[in-house]
Amino acid sequence: MSTKLIILMGSILSCSGFAQQVPSNDEKIPFLCTFGKSSDPNWGDDDFVQTFFFVIPQTEKNPVYIRVFDPEVGGKNDEIHGSYNSKTRFSVYGGKGAISNPDAKKNTPTGNYKSGIELSSKVFTGDTANDNKWYTFGPFNPVEGELQPEFNGYIFKLVIEGMEGDDGNLYRLFLSSQPNNNKAIEGANAFAYEYSLRLFDTKGSVSHLYPFVGTGVTAVQIKVFDFDDDGILRIVSVAKKGELAKSSGNGNWLTTEHKVVNEEINTSLDIQFIKQKDSKNNNVVVNVTNQYGELMPFFTAPIGGVPKFKFKIGVKAEK
Repeated sequence: MSTKLIILMGSILSCSGFAQQVPSNDEKIPFLCTFGKSSDPNWGDDDFVQTFFFVIPQTEKNPVYIRVFDPEVGGKNDEIHGSYNSKTRFSVYGGKGAISNPDAKKNTPTGNYKSGIELSSKVFTGDTANDNKWYTFGPFNPVEGELQPEFNGYIFKLVIEGMEGDDGNLYRLFLSSQPNNNKAIEGANAFAYEYSLRLFDTKGSVSHLYPFVGTGVTAVQIKVFDFDDDGILRIVSVAKKGELAKSSGNGNWLTTEHKVVNEEINTSLDIQFIKQKDSKNNNVVVNVTNQYGELMPFFTAPIGGVPKFKFKIGVKAEK
């Protein structure tokens, strides 16, 4: 991703307000999902690792906290296969290299993807004390993150690893200014270069992801893993009411290309997952690249707001 593109995102991000719930209300995604490394990829997780980044404004001086809802595996919300046998590790990184290291921004957990300084880490099993409850990492001083002027802030990285077993850990995240409550931080945001998520079970439900289209992007490729022929993809933007694409089959990747027009530059796209049948436990993995194959970030609060199609009416002057 070009420096010019990221600088533009950073300048817009500084005005984005409050956006630290992951998934956000705008995304309408019930849970993130990470499976143990002994799982079958056909269950909807291609590599058993997920990474999220949190942006803290440079002006923020107070401690911050990264909170995880339902971090244990084996309880109320999780996907259990046979007898529970899994462990999930949540690790927070800051300092030099947390995001600037190229391996941190890959869509595969290879190389030094745990780059930076490890600030906190915990392995969760089936401890009922953390079932359907919040666990808090921190406090962290904002300057413990990696300063990235192009994002107008300090970056913290959270790596979630399915260490053992074959169960699916379903959880949510929140970047908070308080240790025991979810209180958003003005100007902060969260993003990922690849999402592993759970869809709703009910027919007609719609979930959303919002990649940002920066200057110089002429096309994007949307890659979806294991949609299970469960519905359709619809791509909405300020210039297009909706392009439709079929879902990927069980354990397969499907690539959909979207040609970018001028009106879509410096706006977010709305990638919609529309369920066409009632089905349980559909987990999918999604990433988006530009025409150069560079991964594009999904911001949980869409930069520039949720894109709305701008209908244009042509008017002829009377003679």
